[in-house]
Amino acid sequence: MTTFLNNYLGGQWQPVARAAHTLTDPVTGAELATTGGHIDGLAEGFAFARSEGARALQAMSYGQRAAMLSDAVKLMQSKRDDYYAISLANSGTTKADSGIDVDGGLFTLGFYAKLGAALGDAKSLTDGAAAVMSKDQLFQSQHLMVPIRGLALFINAFNFPSWGLWEKAAPALLSGVPVVIKPATVTAWLTHQMVKDVVDAGILPPGALSIVCGSSAGLLDALTPFDVLSFTGSADTAAIIRGHRAVAHDSVRVNIEADSLNVSILGEDAAPGTPAFDLYVDNLARDITIKSGQRCTAPRRALVPKGYMHAVGEAVAGKLAAVRVGNPRNPDTAMGALVSRAQYDSVQEGLALLKSEASVLFDGSAQPLVDADANSACVGPTLLAIRDADAATKVHAHEVFGPVSSLIGYRDTAHAIDLAHRGLGSLVASVYSADNALLAHFAHELAASHGRVHLVSPEVGKTQTGHGNVMPASIHGGPGRAGGGEELGGLRALGFYHRRSAVQGPSAALEQMKQGTAAFGY
Repeated sequence: MTTFLNNYLGGQWQPVARAAHTLTDPVTGAELATTGGHIDGLAEGFAFARSEGARALQAMSYGQRAAMLSDAVKLMQSKRDDYYAISLANSGTTKADSGIDVDGGLFTLGFYAKLGAALGDAKSLTDGAAAVMSKDQLFQSQHLMVPIRGLALFINAFNFPSWGLWEKAAPALLSGVPVVIKPATVTAWLTHQMVKDVVDAGILPPGALSIVCGSSAGLLDALTPFDVLSFTGSADTAAIIRGHRAVAHDSVRVNIEADSLNVSILGEDAAPGTPAFDLYVDNLARDITIKSGQRCTAPRRALVPKGYMHAVGEAVAGKLAAVRVGNPRNPDTAMGALVSRAQYDSVQEGLALLKSEASVLFDGSAQPLVDADANSACVGPTLLAIRDADAATKVHAHEVFGPVSSLIGYRDTAHAIDLAHRGLGSLVASVYSADNALLAHFAHELAASHGRVHLVSPEVGKTQTGHGNVMPASIHGGPGRAGGGEELGGLRALGFYHRRSAVQGPSAALEQMKQGTAAFGY
């Protein structure tokens, strides 16, 4: 018998509706869970969140809300084995890859619990010092940040059902803003189970956390001007969202993370045989295969000096050849499946497109699968090579969301920087070099088109957090093609869920106003 993923709206679990969508095991094809179709009571559920959920949350201080986040972490840590089992079955991930999602989500939630505890009894934030606006210095202006009056709607992608939830919900709930989560249907089970566990434990007040599984019809129609919307997914869907009346007419604040052709760059000084070269090869091979390449931060373009192309290709291909792909239940499996056959087909189509201007250095499809057959969503890693970087266009325009990366040869540092910018905005660029001056130069030149620039020298080779790993202390997002959004970044994340207002008045009144506030420091 499969699990039915009820919607939770208006502070109560909705009745079981007619099944409209079925979630399956991407390796075996077994049916795991079902969701309904049309959502009943959406407007009423949203209204309940805005009134009851927001009222209860905003009656608390940041410190009190942080304590609830901490309680949620403790509860879910006690259920980690359940979440790992769901992740394996529904996402087809190995234990290590499940940990990136499950433990990464809980780590981020705990991170914001600690940040919130430091804000103590405050219920609003001040941004900067007061500005004097009169000669006698008695009339001043102070920027005040207060929680928004609406709710936060999250429409999430399929690849991180745990982390994708909590990296958004943690700063929202800490801010005092009720959350409605719409997980991607194909992997909604883990998100649903986590929400259910927290709701059933009574950690949060009614209306603070809601979930809608299955159909997304009507979600944006139910938004009102003071709500905020955060979307992670394709650029095509993002364009539809930006054109919706709620965003275009009612000015609903929106944060978008879309397609990203991230780059990983090998410095000219990092010749074969050097520690920086070895670090680059190890990390590129690892980032290609983590979560079967289904990470928005995975390096889709690997820029290396032309003279090192052969050495890098051989070294990375050798490491990919050692990665056994298949059923994550088998201990010999190092890389699991894509999340579905539909995603498998999408990767194959994308590979065919890239191969029209690239040669194949390593084709993982020739390797036998472990305890899986051709009907599964398992796909081997692929390494491509672009010999004519200036003539190639598709590699800079199309993201294959799977274990695929393309080596691109560059002439000099200026050429590498130009090629990196051709992605038209990415979440992350990484650079590997033993030359700190070169690393600093890349940082300045790449920052305008990349949300995060990750610099790695041999000195930090063992302690660096990884090209693809999103840490809550750093911002996550990117300009242009990557969506133009920004999440996380410590307390910066709270800004999205607050309204900044310039309060002008007598200095004595402003001092009174600042009682019960905390400084919005980074």
